[in-house]
Amino acid sequence: MNDLSFQKPRICILGCGRIGALHARNLRARAALYFCSRSRGSAQKFYTAFHGRGVFGDLNAVLASEVDAVVIASPPDQHKDQVVALVEAGKAVLVEKPMCISPEELAEIEAVLARVESPLLMVAENYYYKPSLARLKHLIARGHIGEVRSVCVKKRTMQQARGWRSAYGALLEGGIHFVALISDVFDAVPAQVEAVFPGYSGRGAERESVLRMVYDNGACGELHYSWQTRSMAKGVFQHSHIEGTHGRLVFESNGLYICRRGFRIALPGLRDLMGYRAMTADFLACLHNRTRGPYSNFARAKRELQIAFEAYRDSG
Repeated sequence: MNDLSFQKPRICILGCGRIGALHARNLRARAALYFCSRSRGSAQKFYTAFHGRGVFGDLNAVLASEVDAVVIASPPDQHKDQVVALVEAGKAVLVEKPMCISPEELAEIEAVLARVESPLLMVAENYYYKPSLARLKHLIARGHIGEVRSVCVKKRTMQQARGWRSAYGALLEGGIHFVALISDVFDAVPAQVEAVFPGYSGRGAERESVLRMVYDNGACGELHYSWQTRSMAKGVFQHSHIEGTHGRLVFESNGLYICRRGFRIALPGLRDLMGYRAMTADFLACLHNRTRGPYSNFARAKRELQIAFEAYRDSG
């Protein structure tokens, strides 16, 4: 592999839909982009729109190429096979969440990472990189609310699940972001996971969940997440909170602002409200220095996915 410190990394976007376009926009000024899709026409459109360097007809062509990295933006049921093949081929990988869709697939990915020398696998969990989460963690670290005893996150709105998204539960497809947020505040694996799925009949995929995570020190995290609740503001201006032994932080669930002691705090970094720029920068930094691991790594993704899988399993 060539020295990436002297040239733009060669990155293939695998999957040319809405999420693929988001990654292409964030990368186009800093990477030589290639595109691959089930529809060659879609890949060709991206090639033109984002001033690409080339188009691949299928995954095998990507595997045989000299691209340095691949961004997997395909449907989740394809992620595991693509991750395994690309990691085994020595490619760096940024895979969209969820990284995989079952405990068995998670185990397969973990096994390939164990046998491949110096693999680079990053999960595109942008919530880890949101300015609001960084600010919350800073306030907690400075002792503003004492020891964290509970985190309660609410995001309830109406959202249609079309196409392949209709096959997956709202918790796995969307709520996993907030599982990551809660987990990052505690920086621990919960000792107990409980979940209920209001209105779920057992047919199809769930659209609402109430998830509770209890930690070894007795602290708890709760997530109230829904795709079937009417919201006049479409999920904006809903509030979540973190309770500590000496105080409380209230924050807009999307990260627009944080309230402390009754005052609204303007957040830095609102230009990167969703954390995509910082996430992209982390991936590129890892490409330039393969000994540097990403923050959104396999271990954190495994922690979050195991919580979701346990929630589904225990709910029957």
